[in-house]
Amino acid sequence: MIFDTHAHYDDEAFDEDRDQLLSSMKDGGVGCIVNVCASAGGFDGTLKLMEAYPFVYGAVGVHPDDAEIMTQDTLDEIRRLSHMEKMVAIGEIGLDYYWHKEESEHQRQQEMFRAQMDIAREEKLPFMIHSRDAAEDTLNIVRDYMKKDMSGGIIHCFSYSKEIAAEYLKMGLYLGIGGVLTFKNAKKLKEVAAMAPLSQIVLETDCPYMSPEPHRGKRNSSLNLPYVAAALAEIKGITPEEVIAVTDENAMKSSAMINLRNRMS
Repeated sequence: MIFDTHAHYDDEAFDEDRDQLLSSMKDGGVGCIVNVCASAGGFDGTLKLMEAYPFVYGAVGVHPDDAEIMTQDTLDEIRRLSHMEKMVAIGEIGLDYYWHKEESEHQRQQEMFRAQMDIAREEKLPFMIHSRDAAEDTLNIVRDYMKKDMSGGIIHCFSYSKEIAAEYLKMGLYLGIGGVLTFKNAKKLKEVAAMAPLSQIVLETDCPYMSPEPHRGKRNSSLNLPYVAAALAEIKGITPEEVIAVTDENAMKSSAMINLRNRMS
């Protein structure tokens, strides 16, 4: 079964047919989904999905776009929610300099990134990293924390060079790959996918965003991941079924779900 390691089904894009869509996942070959928090104070949507659907798990954290409005109360809430059994990661957290150009904004993002990485370390949970136009700073912070008994993590929607990918892979981290892999102009990501061992790749949608071909520009969902699996299989010279099986196992290892599975077995 397909494991979608990064989705946002609490997004308003799903308001009209959320239950119908999520109820179709099993028939569509999707076995597990991690719904990832992003906005400060916007955790309730993920909590409701975790409660309503046995196959939906959660990641709790605040996207760097909201770093400016985060408070100590926000961090305390992230820590409290991280104790929930179905909360399997801290994320999405990281750095995004695309819209935020001022050095003061970068410093604030880095402060909140580190604060949430501290929670991941202390609560022994993996992290999910968002990084855009911030390759060097993100790598330096992650490298620093990986010396501190972290529980690993995923570099979500990986978009940098194969040289930077190699640094994350050396740290034992996973690369999240989604719909961009199917784009004709995704030369850099295809080089990364060819170089990275399949054992360190996980599938993700970032839905409702980043739909793969042939649905580029439309609302994305986990049901589109077979297109990504097929593209990755072609690059690796293996079958889509093998990609799905290996990335499903990787997703278990890269999240606290492996601990849940061990407790249930």
